[in-house]
Amino acid sequence: MSARERLVVVGNGMASLRFLERLTERAPGRFDVTVVGAEPVAAYNRVLLSSLLGGEVDEAACGFRGLDWYAGHGIRLITGAPVTAVDRENGLVVVGETHVLPFDRLVLAVGSLPIRLPLPGADLPGVVTFRDFADVAAIRSAAVDQAKAIVIGGGLLGLEAAVGLARLGVDTTLLHVMDRVMERQLDHTAARLVTAAMEARGVTMRLSADTAGIEGDGRVERVRLRDGTVLPADLVVMSVGIRPSTALAQACGLATGRGITVDDHMTTSDPRIFALGECAEHRGIAYGLVEPAYEQADVLARHLIGEEAAYAGTSLATSLKVSGLPVFSAGIVDTPEGTDAITVHDAAAGLYRKLTIIDGRLAGAVFVGDISEQARCKELIRSGAPLTLDDRDDLMFGRREPQALAA
Repeated sequence: MSARERLVVVGNGMASLRFLERLTERAPGRFDVTVVGAEPVAAYNRVLLSSLLGGEVDEAACGFRGLDWYAGHGIRLITGAPVTAVDRENGLVVVGETHVLPFDRLVLAVGSLPIRLPLPGADLPGVVTFRDFADVAAIRSAAVDQAKAIVIGGGLLGLEAAVGLARLGVDTTLLHVMDRVMERQLDHTAARLVTAAMEARGVTMRLSADTAGIEGDGRVERVRLRDGTVLPADLVVMSVGIRPSTALAQACGLATGRGITVDDHMTTSDPRIFALGECAEHRGIAYGLVEPAYEQADVLARHLIGEEAAYAGTSLATSLKVSGLPVFSAGIVDTPEGTDAITVHDAAAGLYRKLTIIDGRLAGAVFVGDISEQARCKELIRSGAPLTLDDRDDLMFGRREPQALAA
């Protein structure tokens, strides 16, 4: 029998684990697999970081697969060991300073890096990001009694960080440079409902707030806004977005744009090397979201075992809970001029639904409070099927059960 192909996977996050699960389901034992993760623990659920920060769950509850799962599937797992170089010519991965792993095929699932705003004082002790277990530990250690925390960024991670701090009883203020939170996913009405929910959780919300700098003598003490406002702070959490991790790929000469460039099979510019998840750029898009990463992982697993599979991109939809409030968004968020929008809004109940219709087809949906029709919305947006009157009623008011005929 010929020796198994040596497959090395760099990165052990959510995308990497999904790829390994699909590969072992479809072709157990086909490859000699080694996985290298920079973090000291195996893959865990980053979606639960705010719950971890707020003390609702512990680290164990965030885990996906125990070490026995990797061992049981013949996968060598190396944790706490960053890959420092890839030698494409000789087919080698360098781990740390001296450890070398040969490969026949290589998968880069190296994720992304949190963006740090290039502000004066951004490197002061007490200024942290919110991306992994280490960040949560740093935030919790700084969130002492009577501490004042500033969260910069009104996207999902910023909101989650602020809610987690508020759960700890920390005096928390969220700053966002835009005039509404989650502006890529929510229109103004939906964003106001989310803002109200955040305030109800004890978070002070400051919108259209442009941060000018972070100040302090040896550690963070205050945040200064461009309008001159000064806010006291013992802790500053920067949560202003992520960027694909491309340094390793660039250093070994792979093609990169915003992310590591891949084709429909997740193949990079080197046919032996593949990339998926937040580090990958497909058809000019680096998604930075879980759903596309999982779809890419499924495609790559099938491709590597010789099945017909191609990734054509992901029609983005967001479904989540913000401060306990269910939120769903897909397609067009802000209604363009000349298009139809149907809305239902009950501010007191925290309910909002909007359908954007173009040429008789559903082009976008934003729901807050009740998202029970999200699956049907995604289906209609992706298929482009004509929207019937019954569809409109069902999506806005819920699908009605057929009435029984009277005897």
